[in-house]
Amino acid sequence: MSQGSAVRADRPDVPAREARKAGITAFVGTTVEWFDFYIYGSASALVLGDIFFAKMSPALGTLAAFGTFWVGFLARPLGGLVFGHVGDRFGRKKALITTLLMMGIGTLCVGLLPGYAQIGVAAPVLLIVLRMLQGVAMGGEWGGAVLVATEYAPPGKKILYGAFAQQGSPVGNLLATLAFVTIAWLPNEAFMSWGWRLPFLASAVLVLIGLFIRLRLNETPEMQQVIDSKQESKLPIKEVLSRYPRLVALGVGAGVAGVSITYVKTTFALSWATTDLNFTRSSFLTVIAVALVVQVLVQPFGAVLASRIDLKRAILVMLLPELVLLPAMFLLINTGSLLWASVGMAVATFPHAMYYSALAGVLSQVFPVEIRYTGMSLCYQLCTTLFAGTAPIVAQFLLARTGSIWPVVALGLGYVVLTVLCVLALVRRSSWGQAPPLAQPTSAASTSLS
Repeated sequence: MSQGSAVRADRPDVPAREARKAGITAFVGTTVEWFDFYIYGSASALVLGDIFFAKMSPALGTLAAFGTFWVGFLARPLGGLVFGHVGDRFGRKKALITTLLMMGIGTLCVGLLPGYAQIGVAAPVLLIVLRMLQGVAMGGEWGGAVLVATEYAPPGKKILYGAFAQQGSPVGNLLATLAFVTIAWLPNEAFMSWGWRLPFLASAVLVLIGLFIRLRLNETPEMQQVIDSKQESKLPIKEVLSRYPRLVALGVGAGVAGVSITYVKTTFALSWATTDLNFTRSSFLTVIAVALVVQVLVQPFGAVLASRIDLKRAILVMLLPELVLLPAMFLLINTGSLLWASVGMAVATFPHAMYYSALAGVLSQVFPVEIRYTGMSLCYQLCTTLFAGTAPIVAQFLLARTGSIWPVVALGLGYVVLTVLCVLALVRRSSWGQAPPLAQPTSAASTSLS
């Protein structure tokens, strides 16, 4: 692609039926992918330490299991780069079909993997490899799913349609949690030997459903225009990093609250509540399930709010309440009451859930069409690696080191402050709400954006 050319967002009108179909496709696909990704989080908090790190103490085994959980996040930027390149060069559809297959295979194999007692050190090694496969798949999934929805969206509705892809996260998480709520009632011996494997094995059915739906979708209109006009970027990552480095950095920071706090509230809190407090596995999984139902219901309103009022104001309205609600949540969980823990987690879900809904639409308008998949995937996946994947580990370390939950609360509040600062700066610097920025000569772009 020549340096001075670019593909505009202008495109022929898309029938409303096709736009809705694209939104539903994005939702179903991300639901399946997130289900597969989230069941690993629940398993790492409850069982993987005992099965795959049996030689360690329970506390160290849990920490090691959280470490393998993070491996999935470490691999996500690689997935974003690989499939961002595929999606920007050859189309969104090809990338998304491949990521779904990879996730399905990796998840199924975790469910079939023997433990340390059967194959020794090979068990945790293979677990790490499979978790990396999951991470690569998830890293390539998110950007493509968002673009399928937003690039089919009617004018002025990109944030609303981006919320279709975002809705797959809480629904997938809810399904994963309900799966473990169901099997948590098994006798402990059955749960530890084979029960925990059932959600991983059942995911194969969901993957087949997702594949059937994705194969029926056409390429997005905006990307098809790029392909037809032969305007594909030869090396998208080079253009993203050379032209828009500050936008990438701000995009990373903008996602922190949306993707990290949920792991403090679920993965870490599940381990804390069932280890240090008096909650059973099934009772606290129920608390998380209630919060996820709330998230499914309230999350879309974030996209509606961001579409109806000034975006900067909407961001503050959505995120600032977290500064009060997050400490309140941990106080209520610490009471040991199932009711108050449910209330605290449900109410604290509102801020980050609503913001997460709008995040996809915001990032989808930061980069030009021909490098958009790579650009927004890089922002989001680096954020998940640096912040979301480390959240349970850092929180567990702070708790173990201090014996107090308040450093963990401070960590969550720091995530919120960082997000607010970065997303407000990103909105000022990017072309959100307008046509995507046109590619410019490198020197000009570097002067204005880097």
